[in-house]
Amino acid sequence: QVRLTESGGGLVQAGGSRKLSCVASGERFYVNGMDWYRQVPESPRAPDRELVARATRDGTTDYLDSVKGRFTISRDNAKNMVTLQMNNLKPEDTAVYFCHADGVLLAESRTFNSWGQGTQVTVSS
Repeated sequence: QVRLTESGGGLVQAGGSRKLSCVASGERFYVNGMDWYRQVPESPRAPDRELVARATRDGTTDYLDSVKGRFTISRDNAKNMVTLQMNNLKPEDTAVYFCHADGVLLAESRTFNSWGQGTQVTVSS
């Protein structure tokens, strides 16, 4: 399988910045899409994990409306890495952020769909 390792979460003041990183590792795989999701587990009215940003292998990106202009997703295909630069953070950005990747396991000729363990980002007002 493909393992995703995240880093970069923590506590930040409103208006501040934070950068999340995620690296995919494993045996002989090809990554297509790499995304960042987030989830607020304590809120009963919160949606399931929502897609924050997505980057395809060819560099196409897409963002949740509420983060457009503040967050930037970037890929390094050679390193199987994706980053999420978060600027002008707001308290409502507080959540557990999850890295997600999909692609192909070359040795087994089948697709994979992997999630990271999640990293907490807390924005104080």
